[in-house]
Amino acid sequence: MVSTPTRTTIGSAPPAAVARPRKQRRWAVIRTSSPLVLLGLWQLFSVTGLIPQDVLPAPQLIFDAGLQLIRNGKLVEALEVSGLRVAEGLLLGGVIGVALGVIVGLSRWFEATVDPPLQMVRALPHLGLIPLFILWFGIGELPKVLLVALGVSFPLYLNTVSAIKQVDPKLLETADVLGFSLWQRLRTIILPSAAPQVLVGLRQSLAIAWLTLIVAEQINADKGIGFLINNARDFLRIDIIIFCLVIYALLGIGTDAIVRALEHRALRYRT
Repeated sequence: MVSTPTRTTIGSAPPAAVARPRKQRRWAVIRTSSPLVLLGLWQLFSVTGLIPQDVLPAPQLIFDAGLQLIRNGKLVEALEVSGLRVAEGLLLGGVIGVALGVIVGLSRWFEATVDPPLQMVRALPHLGLIPLFILWFGIGELPKVLLVALGVSFPLYLNTVSAIKQVDPKLLETADVLGFSLWQRLRTIILPSAAPQVLVGLRQSLAIAWLTLIVAEQINADKGIGFLINNARDFLRIDIIIFCLVIYALLGIGTDAIVRALEHRALRYRT
């Protein structure tokens, strides 16, 4: 007998293609529900006394403490101060890191003279420089901003240098043939080619910026989220401490999401 091929409806998707979105939705539901289940178990164990309240308060108590900070305006004021510190440090460190990365990436001479000292400084734990920063710059806003800038600059520097060195040599040869100036090379070839990796460095820098701020604001701070944490520590308010740490985490996730959206928009021509 001659077997006849199975007919498929024109325009209908194969079974594997139909099953794939369902599987993706299932995993998305699991990823979303797992933190909620964890919070529910935490609340249950706190209510039943399995988790002592003086060690780890219940999520409801943490939420109530945060609501209190929102109503009295302290959280908004602290967010403004901490956000300004991160923005200033990110801008300063970003400009320095990208500028040095471009210079070192384009020049063998600068790579030989500038890169070794920078690598030596990068090897130092920048949070360990806090005592020196206090002695050099005092206890005001300047040491906090400079500390954030120092932590931010190196991921951007390293990613910029690496991205420039990976630019397609054929594009640079074409620029030579066309007689492009240095600015034209940067604008039309180097910066667009380096943008994806530089944005990765920006995401790394944002994480370091918030981590640095957490430590910097614990030292002689009279404003900001770190000040709220210090105040809560003095009054044994663990619920406020945990709430402020959650705020730090949400700020980090939120700024990372903004950069990812910017990356998707800037690089949509690649899709």
